[in-house]
Amino acid sequence: MTGKLAFAILIMIIIIRKKSKMLKKSTQREAIARVLKSTTSHPSAEWIYEQVKKEIPNIGLATIYRNLRLLKKAGEVTEMHPSNDTARFDGCNIGHYHFCCDRCGQVMDLDEPYDTAIEANIAKKTGLKVTHHQLLLGGLCLECQKVENQVEDHKLKHSRMKKEGQSVKLKSRR
Repeated sequence: MTGKLAFAILIMIIIIRKKSKMLKKSTQREAIARVLKSTTSHPSAEWIYEQVKKEIPNIGLATIYRNLRLLKKAGEVTEMHPSNDTARFDGCNIGHYHFCCDRCGQVMDLDEPYDTAIEANIAKKTGLKVTHHQLLLGGLCLECQKVENQVEDHKLKHSRMKKEGQSVKLKSRR
C-alpha cells in the first residue's frame, strides 16, 4: 500500500509542477504571443506594445513587460540583447541561432542546426546543470555590406583622384 501511495504522490507532484509552469489564460498575454508569433523581426517590447495597442487600446507598456517576463519564464518567448541595450524578443521557442547586424541592428534567424551537444559537453566538464544556450553572431548584413562597399569605393576613387592631382567636384543639390 505504501508503494502505491508514494507513486500517487509522485504523480501529483509532477502534475503540480507542470501546472505551475503553465500560464493562466489572459486576453492580453494571448495578444502579445500572437503578435510575437506573427513576426520574424525579433521586436522590442515597445514595438510589441504598438502592435497590441491596435487590438487592445487601453493596454499599458508595463503590462507588455510583465507578460513578456511571464512568457519567457514559461519558455514560450526568448529574450536576447543584441549589440545595443534594447531587449529583443523571439516568439519561436524552438532552439535556433541568430545574427545581429552591427550597423543597422537587424536581428535574423539562422538556418543552422541547433547543437544540444554543447550543453552536454559543458555540463560534463563543469558539473553545471545546463538547460539551454543562445548563440548570437554579429557582423554586417547583406544590405549594410553593400553600403560599406559603396563608401569604400567612393573613398578609394577620391583618394586616387587626389594623388593624380585632379580636383574633386561635388555635385550640387539644387
